[in-house]
Amino acid sequence: MYGSMREYLELLEREGELVRIGAFVDPVLEMAEIADRMAKSPGGGKALLFENTGTGFPVAMNIFGSARRMALALGVDSLDDIPRRIREVISMAMSPKGSVAEKIAVVPLLGEASRWFPKRSRRRGECQRVVFTGDDVRLGMLPVLKCWPADGGRFVTLPMVNTVDPDSGVPNVGMYRMQVFDDCTTGMHWHMHKTGARHYEAYCRAGRRMPVSVCLGGDPVYTYAATAPLPDGIDEYLLAGFLRGRPVKLVKCLTNDIYVPADCDFVIEGYVDPAEGKTVEGPFGDHTGFYSLEDLYPRFHVTAVTHRRDAVWPATIVGIPPQEDVYISQATERIFLEPIRLAIQPEIADLYMPPAGVSHNLAVVSMTPRYPGHVDAAVSSLWGAGQMMFNKYMIVVPAGSDVRDADTLAALLRGADPEKTAIRGSGALDVLDHASATPCYGGKLAFDLTGAQPVPELDTAIGELAAAGGITGWSMDFFRRWGVVALFADPVAAVDVAAFLGVNGLCPKCAVVFDETAVGLAGGELLWLATGNTDPARDAVFRGGTLIVDARTKLPGKPGNPARFPNPVTAAPETIRLVDERWAEYGIGEFLPSPSSRYRSLLRSQGAEVETVGVR
Repeated sequence: MYGSMREYLELLEREGELVRIGAFVDPVLEMAEIADRMAKSPGGGKALLFENTGTGFPVAMNIFGSARRMALALGVDSLDDIPRRIREVISMAMSPKGSVAEKIAVVPLLGEASRWFPKRSRRRGECQRVVFTGDDVRLGMLPVLKCWPADGGRFVTLPMVNTVDPDSGVPNVGMYRMQVFDDCTTGMHWHMHKTGARHYEAYCRAGRRMPVSVCLGGDPVYTYAATAPLPDGIDEYLLAGFLRGRPVKLVKCLTNDIYVPADCDFVIEGYVDPAEGKTVEGPFGDHTGFYSLEDLYPRFHVTAVTHRRDAVWPATIVGIPPQEDVYISQATERIFLEPIRLAIQPEIADLYMPPAGVSHNLAVVSMTPRYPGHVDAAVSSLWGAGQMMFNKYMIVVPAGSDVRDADTLAALLRGADPEKTAIRGSGALDVLDHASATPCYGGKLAFDLTGAQPVPELDTAIGELAAAGGITGWSMDFFRRWGVVALFADPVAAVDVAAFLGVNGLCPKCAVVFDETAVGLAGGELLWLATGNTDPARDAVFRGGTLIVDARTKLPGKPGNPARFPNPVTAAPETIRLVDERWAEYGIGEFLPSPSSRYRSLLRSQGAEVETVGVR
């Protein structure tokens, strides 16, 4: 595998997967706008290496942003190679061992497994060649990005946050964004559901300072492992060792007792003091495509910054999909499918999380039901399993169906009765979910299509439609293929979708109401809005055999709506103009227009939060 971030970048360059930008590019807003255009270009574009950042360090972005780069990051030709290895290991470990020969055959597996466990060294690592402690610590020397105009400041976006359970001594590595407050403090964005938050709560109970060390860079497999949905108590560096085929070498930090990879690029050491009150963190343009709004989180105090002599600062942006994190999610789907089968439902054949669903809003699962209620049981199991508990919408199709093929899914949906196949539930939602009136809790909706028969495209002639029931606009572009009608209305208007459908003689499978400003968006963009802006318990109802979904902005102040509602994430007009004007200077090929130009009409204010003026 890779001994440093530079080694990985050099491979990307040899493979034609990276472009260097020698001109000065500002880490404040400008880098993010370039990266957003690249990430949304066909196939995820190229990785970017900004060499002139106004600091002593280059910045690498979009390094996981294609299927090819994700495979290279994990050291395989194809992501399918990894689940094959997992199946082989599980099969060999769990198969019956009757004879002596069969038992001996497991010995090589045990020898290989011993090479996955991280190993500690007493020496300093490459990550500790340059050291800043005490008054010399200055986070301002690092090229930390500000990604979006309403962000609360600059954020470290690819941190590997290392903590240790004070009771068991088991380490954890998670990826939690860090807002830089000043030269020696940051926020620590630990969601209540995450292991880092659980460790913090344990230190609060013990009344002790919590040591924390943050790594960046090194072998890219470390970054992936920090994002992986491992069960609590499983060491992420063990997963990294399995993926890279050799152990992760760990070294002790200089100002606390946490061990970190010796070959990473940067280490930011410090502590969180439970006796200190939480501080305001955010807003931040998040992976949901919307801003996550200000909230209270612990403050991280920096005691040391160390780095390699040839250190590269890795960064990413998140926002309206697709972004770089799409490819990280695709790797997770493949790598963790086999453990899901083993631990939850062996009948599950495949799992797909479409990019528009930003990982947790939408999932497509294939399985073979063996008894009445089996699909209901599988859906309930998935809604209670790890990070799948955040899922809002799920579609279950027969095993053998290609869950990634839109034609297959569309044919099944055309042949299904939405109301008869619906499975409703409720439960935990992600902290970042903005649609539910109750934070972190809301409705869930699944559809059992395992018994549906594929139906050819609808061949219904659609005449001229008339406005009715508060609906002021519509699109029939998705009707023939998906049986879906997209409707548009003012977000504060009372609408009667059933009246509109009745007046126009329509009986679609599904009718979704969007803000009037969403007219002209493509199908994937509307799917992103439909799954992100809705709580299935409040916004999805059945009328006359049609599923009616209200995906409009939920303006605060209206009964049943959230107390706060965020704006979508878009670049500022001045940043778009700057990058347009400088594009030739960057030397990164054909001009790419700003994706934000498509979404600025969705904004209802200039800040991160939707304003409540005019709510009725």
